[in-house]
Amino acid sequence: MGFSLIGSNVIFFIAALIVAGTVSGIFIAVTLNISSSLSERGDRLEEQLDTDFKIINDPDEIPSSGGYYIFYLKNIGGNKLITTNETFQVFYDGDIIAIEDYYFVDSSISVGEVTELKVESVAIALGDHTLRVVGPMAVEDEFTFTI
Repeated sequence: MGFSLIGSNVIFFIAALIVAGTVSGIFIAVTLNISSSLSERGDRLEEQLDTDFKIINDPDEIPSSGGYYIFYLKNIGGNKLITTNETFQVFYDGDIIAIEDYYFVDSSISVGEVTELKVESVAIALGDHTLRVVGPMAVEDEFTFTI
């Protein structure tokens, strides 16, 4: 007696089960990978949307004190902001201001609070200017003013 038709059908059935299991395993792995990637991206987007601030000065009346011009930043996002020279970069007319030429009065501000950004007055000449402040998560605000 030889190998019957039933034997070859069993072999093909087992092979089909192995292939189906492998394919479904690959699909599950890819689906989980896409799902976790979308979840991480959503978390980053949520954090970015919760991080926001606004410069709230009068553009024609920039106060000064002790050799510094004072700009007011208000936290309008949903998270507490850490306000240090490491978390914020300040640009004046497109050029970056050195970190030793500006500082924040408060090291952090809660939602709705305001802090002072003090920029050395020697770093800013008289005339019309643009101040751009870039904070965490690359959130920025631009402010046009006259000294």
